[in-house]
Formats: sequence, C-alpha cells, structure tokens
Amino acid sequence: MMGGVSTSAEQQPAGPPLTLYLVKRLELAIRALLDDALRPVGLTTLQYTALTVLDASGALSSAQLARRSFLRPQTMHEMVLALEKRGLIARTPKPDNRRVLLAGLTDEGRALLAGCAPAVAEVEDALLADLSPGQRATFREGLQHGVLALGALSSHRRSQEG
Repeated sequence: MMGGVSTSAEQQPAGPPLTLYLVKRLELAIRALLDDALRPVGLTTLQYTALTVLDASGALSSAQLARRSFLRPQTMHEMVLALEKRGLIARTPKPDNRRVLLAGLTDEGRALLAGCAPAVAEVEDALLADLSPGQRATFREGLQHGVLALGALSSHRRSQEG
C-alpha cells in the first residue's frame, strides 16, 4: 500500500491468467523460436506459414492465402511478391478468371520447406515433450476447438456487418 491508499489490485487476489493471454504468450514464444530457426534460410515465420498453406492447399489467390495465413491482404501481397522474387512461388492466371493470379509452390519452394522440417519439428517436439500421448491429443483437440469456435464467431460477426 502506498501512502495509505490501496489499489484494486492489492484488494483483489490475482486469479489465473486468461486463456487468451496464455495462448498469446505461447504464440509469441513459438514465433520467436521459429524466427530464429528459419533465419538461416532467409524466411520469417509468416513466410513459412504462407508456404505451408500453399503446400497443403495448392494454388491460391493472394486474398485466399491472406485469410488462411491470418494476414491482411496488403501484407500478403508484399509477401507474395517477395516469395515470387526468390523463386519459392510462381503465380499463374486462374483458368476461369485470368485477372486473378494463383500462387503456387515451385520445386525450389518445396525443397526449402523440406529443409525447414527438422528445425520446425524441434520446436514442436519441445512444446510437447513432457506431455503423454493422451495429453498431446487433448491439447491438440482443445486448440482445434478454439480455432473452430472463434472462426465461427468471426464469420458470424462478418455476416452481421454486411
């Protein structure tokens, strides 16, 4: 207590941190470790994420890639240009709408992703190291549930705005 005045923080015992706070802390720790692991090959975590999305989904427009990579379209546009300049992705016109360019991985992009796999696996292994197989499954299920629940909330809010 300072000067005989107590603050609300002193009066209320601190409870456990919000789940949202813990998830953000986890994200920041993962991002820092991945940025360090990917720096030697000249990638950021965000670029790596975009490349893995393309690897899993096939060719996508910049707008689709931005949504699936959790980035703003303007940010993704700049990233696509940088990845294309490095030869990691190539863009081709969409067959039914030639004004839309689809970005897809090149062989060089696939090879770079494969080369990143051990460093990324090391971070994933460290995250899960002290968990039993059942705890790992429960952790992953909880994360998936959160992604789906908040994705549904986001979609609902966007549909109400329009």
